[in-house]
Amino acid sequence: YIDADVGITGANFLIAETGSTVIVTNEGNGDLTQSLPPVHIVVASIEKIVPTLEDAATLLRVLARSATGQEMSVYTTFSTGPKRGEDMDGPAAFHVILLDNGRSELLDSRKRDILRCIRCGACMNHCPVYTAVGGHSYGTTYMGPMGAVLSPQFEGLGTAKSLPFASSFCGRCEAVCPMRIPLPDLMREWREDAFRTRMTTRRERWALCGWGWVARRPRLYRVAADLSVRILSRLGRGRGALGYLPFGGGWTRARDFPAPEATSFMAAWRAQQDRQQKGRGDV
Repeated sequence: YIDADVGITGANFLIAETGSTVIVTNEGNGDLTQSLPPVHIVVASIEKIVPTLEDAATLLRVLARSATGQEMSVYTTFSTGPKRGEDMDGPAAFHVILLDNGRSELLDSRKRDILRCIRCGACMNHCPVYTAVGGHSYGTTYMGPMGAVLSPQFEGLGTAKSLPFASSFCGRCEAVCPMRIPLPDLMREWREDAFRTRMTTRRERWALCGWGWVARRPRLYRVAADLSVRILSRLGRGRGALGYLPFGGGWTRARDFPAPEATSFMAAWRAQQDRQQKGRGDV
């Protein structure tokens, strides 16, 4: 940090009222980066702009609570231009670069709600898909439910088509989002865009049609699910995981697939109900 000629940081918020930038960290590296080098360059996207200091203060409390459960982060630093003559430290030059990268296009679309995201990570912490597969499997800068909405816009739906499909639509991401972003609805819109433009392969469409046909027949669905669980459980016996899964190469290329238990959820539920009924009868 001492020998660097330029320090480059991002910003959690940009305050229009004062021209200040705000970075939020728990390590302090951001402070060193922006205060020790003679030049400080801030690179931030346009949706980080907030009108006033009061708006920034409200969002800072929301950000820390939703991200790490803190009242405030350890370091919350405001920078307003280069150092003045009486200042002991700080950069001699201060530059702010506003990044669009497709964000303005979202303003005229139904997906504009994602621009409210403050990058707290609450949706990722509660997403069953993200917690199971991890961040690297997304292959993009932004991960989890919010990444499944942002990445197709930035990188193109053809490149990030699989991300909106990486959701069970359980709704937990929307429930914990402090900005009330309807993430399942936005992912569904990307799915509809992919289907409308025929980006999904014929095999994927036939697989979905087949699953829908089976799902509409409960008895057949239970038989198929029970049979699949038994087969996968037997294949993973000993290791408790599967190194290869037919039609699941996207998963098993990066990690093993956990082998299921030897019984389906419905079978386990029926067994539990039978035990409860038997217990009541004994009483």
